[in-house]
Amino acid sequence: MSIAVDLHALGERLAEYGSSAYLLSVSEGDRPHVVSVQVRLDGDHLAADVGRRTATNLGDRPTATFLRPPPEGGAYSLIVDGVALTSDDSGPLAIRPTAAVLHRIADAPGDGATCLPLTAT
Repeated sequence: MSIAVDLHALGERLAEYGSSAYLLSVSEGDRPHVVSVQVRLDGDHLAADVGRRTATNLGDRPTATFLRPPPEGGAYSLIVDGVALTSDDSGPLAIRPTAAVLHRIADAPGDGATCLPLTAT
């Protein structure tokens, strides 16, 4: 079951989940590459400082995913998919969000839905 998350409400969710996230990109050879980043909302985009390998990956294959673990005591991780707009070493990486969901963690108590798309409140 899915419940959509409105990207206009993404700022509220980001504030709730904090700035620490994992950024997933795809390397040459189609292997996943995961790094820990500090991410922030910059207008309609997400921004994060990344290293050369991540910048190269996103320059060649611009699809990116941010994964934020649940806040303390929470049952859902925040997953934000997007497309990289810039990917050089001269400044923060900019990613335009394309979709966002809350995904239930494996050991969460209760019978909640597995995946909740984000919607405006």
